[in-house]
Amino acid sequence: MEKLWAPWRMKYIMSGTMDGDECFLCEKQKNPDEDRENYVLYRGKHCYALLNTFPYNNGHLLIAPYRHIGDFLELTDEELQEMMKISQMTIDAIEKSMGAQGFNIGFNLGRVAGAGRADHIHLHIVPRWNGDTNFMPILAETKVLSEALEETYEKIYMALQEENT
Repeated sequence: MEKLWAPWRMKYIMSGTMDGDECFLCEKQKNPDEDRENYVLYRGKHCYALLNTFPYNNGHLLIAPYRHIGDFLELTDEELQEMMKISQMTIDAIEKSMGAQGFNIGFNLGRVAGAGRADHIHLHIVPRWNGDTNFMPILAETKVLSEALEETYEKIYMALQEENT
């Protein structure tokens, strides 16, 4: 049996993503001086965007309201509108900086729908490229990420800065 060493996964395993635990989405938004360390890419008035530190693909990011809320139906019009605006901005930045050719975009609403953090709504933006799938997920149940989070953060962050100046 082949082994793929991925020591960064232990942080995720040990972090506990169950509701009731400390909410990583609330924690990462607290201190703007730590945005780079927390991979926060953009801050709006009601919502913010950050890289997913346990991504499905390079450039996988999350958009969440600052408010700790788990019920999609209780999001305000301002939160919904800003989430969609930030989605447009980040998609444009990922296309420009990483050459993404497509995207999977969506919410996992509720634990049974796959939400690791069901009590704080967040939108997933997952970039895709032609040929980004291979035999590893099928035969080895393993996803290969080809770039460090720090490098991906810099690319998307710089593209967002250019877009918003």
